[in-house]
Amino acid sequence: MDVSAGEILFAFGLTLLAGLSTGIGSALAFYTKQTDQKFLSGTLGFSAGVMIYVSFVEIFAKANDALSHAYGEGKGYWVTVVAFFLGILLIALIDKFVPKGENPHEIRDVSEMTDQQLQKLNAEKQLLRMGLFSALAIAIHNFPEGLATFISAIQEPTLGISIAVAIAIHNIPEGIAVSVPIYYATGSRKQAFVYSFLSGLSEPLGAIVGYFALLQFASDVMFGIVFAMVAGIMVYISLDELLPTAEKYGFHHIAIYGLVAGMAVMAASLGLF
Repeated sequence: MDVSAGEILFAFGLTLLAGLSTGIGSALAFYTKQTDQKFLSGTLGFSAGVMIYVSFVEIFAKANDALSHAYGEGKGYWVTVVAFFLGILLIALIDKFVPKGENPHEIRDVSEMTDQQLQKLNAEKQLLRMGLFSALAIAIHNFPEGLATFISAIQEPTLGISIAVAIAIHNIPEGIAVSVPIYYATGSRKQAFVYSFLSGLSEPLGAIVGYFALLQFASDVMFGIVFAMVAGIMVYISLDELLPTAEKYGFHHIAIYGLVAGMAVMAASLGLF
């Protein structure tokens, strides 16, 4: 498969923008008195809807088409299914080895952290440790997301844009999770923002690895397997991280409305473009 320099730069740019949206979350943590929980609940649901719909309707289908063309309809389907669950296994193993105490998807707003600081986490070292481990956990999570965005954008730019937007949305609260504890530990907005910013850089790092490790061996079979794994990764992220976090705020119906809206927007965009 021939890929132009322009296509590579476009895919890398999308991945970079998605990753650096952690900085938006950091800014929100500093300049709003309290995180708008209804807004986060709805946007996380929206992001999950986009990811789930595009994974099953578009990405899995494209993977199955490519692998069925290469191996035949029956064998191609089963290769697609195995690759899909390998993607789920990969991200599940990443989750397993991330310290649970610093789960980056346990979102904390500024006022909430004030209570924790006074009651449970008075020691600055503990707060700093929480923030740094959150940054590390997010960096680990963002790596396969960057790979997913990059490969999708190479295959189909409009699909890459949709995935990048969904990932960017769910990176915003992750930026909050990193910056708030570091800010309260150090008193430095700059330091908190830098760590939040750096945690998002693993997303374009995933794109770089995708370029050197995968594009050099590009074929329909390779793209089919990677696409199926990407679908599995995105479904897992949606069901294990995005929806539970959206539900955490107690706005069940807002999260579900966001989910349905995300699916509807994704369906319309696929139909129009």
